[in-house]
Amino acid sequence: MAQFIDMPKLSDTMTVGTLVKWLKKEGDVINAGDMLAEVETDKATMELESFFAGTLLQIFSAAGAQVAIGDPLCAIGKPGEVVAAPAPTTAAPAVVTPVAPPAPVAASANEPKPASASAPTPPAPSPAPVGGRVRISPLARKLAAEKKIDVTRVTGSGPGGRIVRADILAAEKNPPAAKAGSATTFTGGALAARGPVQEERLVPVSTMRGVIAKRMLESTTQIPYVYLDIEMDAGPLLALREQLNTGLEKEGVKLSVNDFILKACADALRRVPAVNASWEATHIRRHSAAHVAFAVAMEDGLITPVIRDAHLKSIFQISTEAKSLGKKAKEKKLVPAEFTGGTFCVSNLGMMGIPKFTAIINPPNAAILAVGTTVTKPVVKNGQVVVGQTLTVTLSCDHRVFDGAVGAQFLGALKTLLESPALLLV
Repeated sequence: MAQFIDMPKLSDTMTVGTLVKWLKKEGDVINAGDMLAEVETDKATMELESFFAGTLLQIFSAAGAQVAIGDPLCAIGKPGEVVAAPAPTTAAPAVVTPVAPPAPVAASANEPKPASASAPTPPAPSPAPVGGRVRISPLARKLAAEKKIDVTRVTGSGPGGRIVRADILAAEKNPPAAKAGSATTFTGGALAARGPVQEERLVPVSTMRGVIAKRMLESTTQIPYVYLDIEMDAGPLLALREQLNTGLEKEGVKLSVNDFILKACADALRRVPAVNASWEATHIRRHSAAHVAFAVAMEDGLITPVIRDAHLKSIFQISTEAKSLGKKAKEKKLVPAEFTGGTFCVSNLGMMGIPKFTAIINPPNAAILAVGTTVTKPVVKNGQVVVGQTLTVTLSCDHRVFDGAVGAQFLGALKTLLESPALLLV
């Protein structure tokens, strides 16, 4: 009997998945453990594994389709076995009944007779709309972004004018002509850039963007925030980092400022454990382990990989793990266990030159630390004005879980650790 492969739930917030591409085709022999397809969730792109062996009898959902959790994707069974797609678990969309065309007016004897209907001319592909929603498959959109192709100038050859992968590849070989009137006349200097900043069009909200919008709205409307910031001397941290990176260069070690901050947060959570908690309506959950997450920016949003048991790991272990997780996040290759279950989060915009900002808590965490860039400015040391390097961090706190005094204690512990960074090497 044939076995059906359904769309699995690959993340805690996933409701639908997009089939990026099939790695197998109908008729292929499948072994247990083979990867069947790539599926894009709201947080990552993952490979779909087969737990059955046999022949791939039928594929029910084409590449580019969005499939609800539990709906069938394909069937695996014995060669020649006949299968039919089971009914989807979700309600089918309403079918729009086309309006009947008006009755043709009788032609006069002098009017030419219409061509025979026995060989109708196939309709020309519909061009992508200039404004409004562009009908394009997710795979074609991703390919167009990689090749820097303007999809509003590509003619779609798919159903209903939908742009598919072949259209993007064709546009790469034969770039579409620029629209009339879009050329600009060189006037010299900054005046040369007086055209529109981009094509005005409606962009569909991606699954990831939609989930981010929902969770951030819930966070800012349901959590009573307290914001605390503290400025610290970054000189000792930068000096130790440079010393370690120089001394261990042959070992392939390259520590970042963020590595020190992640390690310092884990140690500060041990010193002030009340911050390592979550709000659960009738209870406050105090977490025994510091699972420190960090925000990674992606093309259509961000994701927070988690360094589990960071309080038990050295700064070198944290650095290696953070680099690996960050790379996988950029490639959308994280598995759910790598981006769920964090108890505290760090968001660092220092590398983008932002001196100070506030971050939105990612529930159910009770806090998030926003890290700015290091700033060179005059500071007072031992009664003298000297050139110093400072770093400002801001803690966003859930006032339901702990009060401002507790948050201040946490920042005090963090400041002590980062201004005496040798403590982080113990």
